[in-house]
Amino acid sequence: MADRKATISRKTNETDITVSLDLDGSGKTDCNTGVGFLDHMLDHLGKHSLCDLTVRASGDTHVDDHHTVEDVAICLGQAVVKALGDKAGIRRYGNARVPMEEALADVAIDLSGRAAVVYNVKFIGSKIGTFDTQLIEEFLRRLASTAACNLHITVPYGGNDHHIAEAIFKAVAQALRQAKEIDPARGADVPSTKGVL
Repeated sequence: MADRKATISRKTNETDITVSLDLDGSGKTDCNTGVGFLDHMLDHLGKHSLCDLTVRASGDTHVDDHHTVEDVAICLGQAVVKALGDKAGIRRYGNARVPMEEALADVAIDLSGRAAVVYNVKFIGSKIGTFDTQLIEEFLRRLASTAACNLHITVPYGGNDHHIAEAIFKAVAQALRQAKEIDPARGADVPSTKGVL
């Protein structure tokens, strides 16, 4: 099996980002985006998906965190696509139910080559520290659109916004861990009746 690694760089007038991803890593992360809460969530994403993830980003955070969060998600999604290659032998589907104290997140993913997001999440406030809670949805939508996957996220309950966000990212990571795995029963087959994903 070829190395399932990718490095993506993106430079605009608003951000300068490089993301390196190893799908078959051990969960090592080194993320520095200039947005502390995003770094924290990316650490969860790498750790719990068993992907090695390095992110370097600088952006116009003097305006707000939006462009940095969005562009990191775009680069990460592109890295997922590149690292997966033709998707031969992967499980394709993953799902996880993750509690984080009083909060619960349910996530399902399909690495289908088609982007779709269902996002049933309500936060209590508009900020976690200085981080806008609406940027969590923005990140996940950009990630799914560029990774070309179906991503369904539901949080049925939770009383603390930090816990809700953490449960979501851990559940996305666990679902991705399943979906990216090589299925030894499948061999080199692509998991689609179409023959391609």
